[in-house]
Amino acid sequence: MIQQPVVLVTGGSRGIGRAVCLELARLNYAVVVNYATRPDAAQEVVQQIEFAGGRAFACKADVGRCEERQHLLEKTLKFFGRIDVLVNNAGITSVGRKDLLEATEESWDRVFDTNLKGPFFLAQSVAREMIRLIRGGTTPGGKIINVSSVSSYAVSTNRADYCMTKAAMHMMTQLLAVRLAEEKIQVFEICPGVIATDMTAPVREKYDRLIAEGLWPIRRWGQPEDVARAVAAVVGDYFPFSTGICLHVDGGFHIRVL
Repeated sequence: MIQQPVVLVTGGSRGIGRAVCLELARLNYAVVVNYATRPDAAQEVVQQIEFAGGRAFACKADVGRCEERQHLLEKTLKFFGRIDVLVNNAGITSVGRKDLLEATEESWDRVFDTNLKGPFFLAQSVAREMIRLIRGGTTPGGKIINVSSVSSYAVSTNRADYCMTKAAMHMMTQLLAVRLAEEKIQVFEICPGVIATDMTAPVREKYDRLIAEGLWPIRRWGQPEDVARAVAAVVGDYFPFSTGICLHVDGGFHIRVL
């Protein structure tokens, strides 16, 4: 068992997840870089962390599948012997971005499995292990961080399933926060706005226009590093008397303006 704290980041090979892995490694966390389809990208993240003197390994797992979630957690504990932070970051958008009147059950199942069912049951399993480690004196406490989206409250009728999973993640955060507070486990929601990643690349022209029109006060694209710094603030214990809260990383998009 290692002495430094350990973070498991789902969807850690690209975009926001990649930035979170690198930022927490910089803060002396050992990192589990979870990925589903890009081993090359995940290994590149691991190599960057190791080159800088950190510790990391990559683990393939589809968080939407029970047996693969279990494999991910078992490998984390086998490799590092502990888990201090879970970052539920893995997510996919609606397949084909179809209008809600054309939405398919196939897309619904895929999106809900990855974006909601997977994070919930992974958090459940990780919380059980955290409780065991905390009660045994191995770790002082735990943190679960759920990465949601402004789509939890901003309607996109061509991504109905995605919006609903992110809205449900908001309630999931609060449920976990209430249940786990007595176990010394804090739960947070990070709510990114429009972030420059692979997911937003196909609609870049649309968001360029909206930024220019001032749809959110800080007129620029969000970067994965913006979200990573918010995660770093949470794991850095800057919110010791908080749980169940949502941190908006959206350039002010959530502000209602007349």
